Amino acid sequence: MGELIAVSPLPLSPAMQNYLEEILNLSSKHDTVRVTDIAERLNLSKASVSQALSQLREQGLVIQDRYGPVELTERGRYYGRVVKRRHEVLRSFLTEVLKLDHKTAEEDACRMEHAVSSETIERLVSFLIRGGYCSDFNDVEEFKDE
Repeated sequence: MGELIAVSPLPLSPAMQNYLEEILNLSSKHDTVRVTDIAERLNLSKASVSQALSQLREQGLVIQDRYGPVELTERGRYYGRVVKRRHEVLRSFLTEVLKLDHKTAEEDACRMEHAVSSETIERLVSFLIRGGYCSDFNDVEEFKDE
């Protein structure tokens, strides 16, 4: 699907981006992702999650049969990975450089990931690696080749 750097801003609301990121996170830990799992992780009602999934399904980002498990499409997985990468880069900057506590950094990164440009993210990655703050961004950078 090309480089992640080319996607700024994502053509989705921050709320929809959060759903994709959470589905991606859950699918990496569980064989199946259910509406209940998403609702618990995002602290939302199952009805709210079902409504959002309907929108994501219409946009071709998730696959879900009625009452069935939720899967990301290739495009949905790509967007989820973009959001996750932004989140990880920002959280690393906030904890490693600015020395914020994990809870504050996590909350701030979640808000910031939707607003910053891809150019800013790429410069933060370079800064973090050159400055020796992070050596494990290889798993993040691998997304560029897909």
